[in-house]
Amino acid sequence: MANTFGHLFRITTWGESHGGGVGVVVDGCPPRLALTEADIQPELDRRRPGQSKIVSPRKETDTVQILSGTFEGKTLGTPICLWVKNEDARPEAYSEMARKFRPSHADYTYQAKFGIRAWPGGGRTSARETVGRVAGGAIARKLLRERYGVEVLAYVKQVQRIVAKADPQQVQSEAVEANIVRCPDPLAAARMIRLIEKTRRAGDTVGGIVEGVARGVPPGWGEPVFDRLEADLAKAMLSLPASKGFEIGSGFGGILLTGMQHNDPFRARGGKVYTTSNRSGGIQGGISNGETIYFRVAFKPVATVMREQDTVDIEFKNTTLRARGRHDPCVLPRAVPMVEAMTALVLIDHALRHQAQCG
Repeated sequence: MANTFGHLFRITTWGESHGGGVGVVVDGCPPRLALTEADIQPELDRRRPGQSKIVSPRKETDTVQILSGTFEGKTLGTPICLWVKNEDARPEAYSEMARKFRPSHADYTYQAKFGIRAWPGGGRTSARETVGRVAGGAIARKLLRERYGVEVLAYVKQVQRIVAKADPQQVQSEAVEANIVRCPDPLAAARMIRLIEKTRRAGDTVGGIVEGVARGVPPGWGEPVFDRLEADLAKAMLSLPASKGFEIGSGFGGILLTGMQHNDPFRARGGKVYTTSNRSGGIQGGISNGETIYFRVAFKPVATVMREQDTVDIEFKNTTLRARGRHDPCVLPRAVPMVEAMTALVLIDHALRHQAQCG
């Protein structure tokens, strides 16, 4: 079950970075949803490597195939299996990692847990595993948009100390996709790109923050106590490779305010309830309140750097390692569709749970 996410709408991802392919089984998708590969491929194109000069140069088309769960272009209500072939695997670039643990990677911890690991590319610890998440998330996103009118998007908010000016209430996907770093602030984006390029030339990496947004979520989605909507969002985001932090609404900044300053006053208009501010981030008591949901995810600098580092080998002897292979100098541009996918997966699961419980 460790490879499965969700309750009523569930995904199970499978495959390794340098194996025959990667993919996902989506279970719980309602029947009669129009679905073809063309609905999924654009999201995989946004996630794939080799798409710009500031991401991994690995050349993968990430062409998706639907193997089951549809008939005549519509979902059957049965498990949907999606497969993407690995086309540009180069395991020889990782031969030294067969005996040496990469610093801050999962090499040592996987070896400690299982006693075996797929060392080419890190196996399932590679960001290549997220192909399945993004593919499954594309289906969830289509359901949210067409049946519930919910819009999900994410964008790069910060790279190291460069912070974009972006209002989660106003940002549009066209502005996000207008540049290769996926930042809706063009001035900040230009600075971010220069920083990432400079860092890559130095053989190093850099991290930052992705902001996620969901608009149109009706009040009532979510569960009290352990399955709070923000708790499930946090779990989803912190399950992504390289993620290190999560905050929603005012987040940690809220500690600087008093209760009177932080509270979101209620107002009624046209028979509907709304709030005049949104420091709660669209969720109160673990349940959506009808306002825009927005949150931020911190991603660390990519662990693979092209410089010599201290490490140990599989015999626990001190040694050094200089990484090879093809890697992202900054994960953020490709993390944007990953954050969107996980957001959609959480929301559609809670939408179906709400429907099952409350009608």
